[in-house]
Amino acid sequence: MTVDIGTDAADPRFAALPGRPGKIIAIHLSYASRADQRGRRPAAPSYFFKPSSSVAASGSTIERPAGTELLAFEGEIALVIGAPARRVGLADAWSHVAAVTAANDFGLYDLRANDKGSNVRSKGGDGYTPIGPALIDARAIDPQTLRVRTWLNGDLVQDDSSAGMIFPLTQLVADLSQHFTLETGDVILTGTPAGSSVAGPGDVVEVEVDVPGGPSTGRLVTTVVQGETPFDGDLGSLPAADDLQRTEAWGSREAAGLPAAVADAGTPALSEELRAKLLEAPTAGLSAQLRKRGHHSCFIDGVHANLDGAKIVGTAKTLRFVPFREDLFAAHGGGYNAQKRAFDAVGEGEVIVIEARGDDTTGTLGDILALRARARGAAGVVTDGGVRDFDAVAEIGLPVFSKGAHPSVLGRKHVPWEHDVTIACGGATVQPGDIIVGDGDGVVVIPPAIAEEVADDALAQEVEDAWIAERVAEGHPVDGLFPMNAEWRARYDAERTR
Repeated sequence: MTVDIGTDAADPRFAALPGRPGKIIAIHLSYASRADQRGRRPAAPSYFFKPSSSVAASGSTIERPAGTELLAFEGEIALVIGAPARRVGLADAWSHVAAVTAANDFGLYDLRANDKGSNVRSKGGDGYTPIGPALIDARAIDPQTLRVRTWLNGDLVQDDSSAGMIFPLTQLVADLSQHFTLETGDVILTGTPAGSSVAGPGDVVEVEVDVPGGPSTGRLVTTVVQGETPFDGDLGSLPAADDLQRTEAWGSREAAGLPAAVADAGTPALSEELRAKLLEAPTAGLSAQLRKRGHHSCFIDGVHANLDGAKIVGTAKTLRFVPFREDLFAAHGGGYNAQKRAFDAVGEGEVIVIEARGDDTTGTLGDILALRARARGAAGVVTDGGVRDFDAVAEIGLPVFSKGAHPSVLGRKHVPWEHDVTIACGGATVQPGDIIVGDGDGVVVIPPAIAEEVADDALAQEVEDAWIAERVAEGHPVDGLFPMNAEWRARYDAERTR
């Protein structure tokens, strides 16, 4: 059963709605399947607005702008408000919903990072909110029984129900009504389940909302076309895509055509037991074990700790600077740039590793970013560039290995370009998830797959070296003892087995 609550014949974009909506409110994360895919589950719903000018009717086209690659679709259940709602409770919330329909919450991930959650540009473009084609009378259905499905070029890619939502539909209505009046004709986009991905020119995306065996909206059809007009960097930020945005737009690293992340490749994570071993093992011993295994380029050269006796152990979170260029800095240097995004996203126990091309004539972080990293639980920072606010960063207590102090602010030599990608730091290649260990002797990079054996053998070598040191202190010559010949090895083994 469908319901007709009126249309605005003057504008075909709103053919499926009672008129042009005053507000379109969208939800960030609301389905358990999507939250599990993203690896984070919100404690409460959060929202953003979409302009009514982004609405499109079924059968419309949507442009993927020139110079972009990550136009993602999100099939959703849309609620159309019937009676104004202000501070309504859960029990009464559904009575304020007139109808349910299908929506596609398109987003351009190339602009997502610069919007920092507001999604103004990344989700506000013309045609980015197709809605329709028909309405389902909200009074005739149970809001827990709605199903949403999405097809890409005829293949079913999303299939979930309102029962799989973290926050029930009634909660979204009631919560929003706490903050402002939901007015007649307003639209709530209620989030997308797992399966959202990228669509390119020529692709056809279809979304349907229904009650299985009951009423349906029919399929909302949108075709992607290629835009020809690029964005103007003199007016605002330009599109930029990194591997994080590609992963989230496509739904996984594999779908995005990226190499498997460390955790997906079957390599061991940095457990607390392994972390403890690496904290005990000196970098000199670790580097010796790495060399025995053929790893000769594991050193981040030229960096020194800002804190005496500092020791860092953690997995790498990478950040890359490229050489300064005026137009690139204008597009990528301001706003919520890659540097800020990296420090905002660093996890507990991670080490931010920065590629600055060995240029120590400018700072690559200062006290504010150091405070943010410490608040996030970062294990430390390694940069082959300089550090501004050097003394203040040291007072914060965050271990930082760098090429020294420099007072210059960002924009002299560097453009913050991307994070969570393979970088070069101090002559060493560092990938996200590599294990970083630093102490007074320097910093080494350990491939995660061999970290456990390297740590065990380094600690064993430390015990052996301590025994050798005792013999040298007793007056024995080092020849034949360091390294041990067969005679000394037999004596060592005999003493160890007592």
